[in-house]
Amino acid sequence: MRNSNSIFQNLDWFSIFLFALLVLMGWANIYAAVYNEEFNSIFDTTQKYGKQMLWIATATIIIAVILFIDGSLFQTLAYPLYILSIISLILVLFLGKEIAGARSWFAFGGFSLQPSEFAKFATALALARYLSTKNISLKSWRTKFTALLIIFLPSLLIVPQPDPGSALVYSSLLLVLFREGLSGSYIFFGFGLVVLFVLSLLVDKLYLIIILASLAALTIILTLRIKNFYWSVLAILLVAVAFIQSVDYAFYNVLEDRHRDRINILLGKEYDPKGIGYNTNQSMIAIGSGGLTGKGYLQGTQTKYDFVPEQSTDFIFCTVGEEWGFAGSSVIILLFIVLFFRLVQLAERQKSAFSRIYGYGVVSIFFFHFAINIAMTIGLAPVIGIPLPFFSYGGSSLWGFTILLFIFIKLDAYRMQIL
Repeated sequence: MRNSNSIFQNLDWFSIFLFALLVLMGWANIYAAVYNEEFNSIFDTTQKYGKQMLWIATATIIIAVILFIDGSLFQTLAYPLYILSIISLILVLFLGKEIAGARSWFAFGGFSLQPSEFAKFATALALARYLSTKNISLKSWRTKFTALLIIFLPSLLIVPQPDPGSALVYSSLLLVLFREGLSGSYIFFGFGLVVLFVLSLLVDKLYLIIILASLAALTIILTLRIKNFYWSVLAILLVAVAFIQSVDYAFYNVLEDRHRDRINILLGKEYDPKGIGYNTNQSMIAIGSGGLTGKGYLQGTQTKYDFVPEQSTDFIFCTVGEEWGFAGSSVIILLFIVLFFRLVQLAERQKSAFSRIYGYGVVSIFFFHFAINIAMTIGLAPVIGIPLPFFSYGGSSLWGFTILLFIFIKLDAYRMQIL
């Protein structure tokens, strides 16, 4: 048995320091994003920055609880927590509060909680529990199917809310499967489907099918000596054609108008800087206006005059860009990258497969949020409502990210044990 002192001594204080630094920097930027001279105290709980302070305070309580729990308990609770998260995602569809067109929150008096944020760590735990089970191998189709079911079941329940951004986050856990031995050919196949999806929106489908059929015929002619290879080529062609034909249905029946418009703007099919593209356009203006060193803290004109909607949440990074400039933005990006590399190091030093797999799940989710959020603010990705970890305003996201990270930090404290 370990005593509490030895557990605290084995914590990775560098990761904890990076977490604290990013949270405090995020709080300062939320203050700048919604700064009001009439309520200039950062501790004013009637304002978003004051409320964020309360979320940060409660997050420290959550951290304390996690650190005092026996690390082996997370493996025991992995499946129950996953089942509980699935139930919550079902219930929110019927009992949830609708905000900004999405029924994604449970309302409790004056505050709301978003179950999809908490389902992330539960899904990462369940996936780690399953893949670390004895005699489980990703060479088995049954294992692959079960792992994919664990990953995408929450996504399927989140899409009807509708919240496609949160649903897409779970796809980042596919990276965990590749670390655990899934063939790289699946990455190539997945990338191919993404390319086909984009091409199906840009090119006439008949022309696209003719091009693919021609490439398949050429491949078969060049590989006639390889026994039965042409059957594989024909199978891939049939899957590709079926996928192309399904794109329109998914694009026009699953996505909402605002999501379709944002994708069309990104692909250059539409230009609407004063309509659906307004947020991204103003965000890029704000970031570009910051120049090399920025306009100075609380001096951002785009920020001060509310030119960028949702600036404290989805577009918090444009506050960084405008007030801190390229130099300050680079520092923030570097801190995130250092955190990701550190978490990978922690994952690789685990003796327990469960801890290692969960660690890679944490890195995958964090990186997806980081990459997509920043890409949204600079016009490289459609706006899909992905918060920037530790920076975007909101209690659910802060709590969810905190739990996700500190469960792994706790597991790392037990790294010399096989859970």
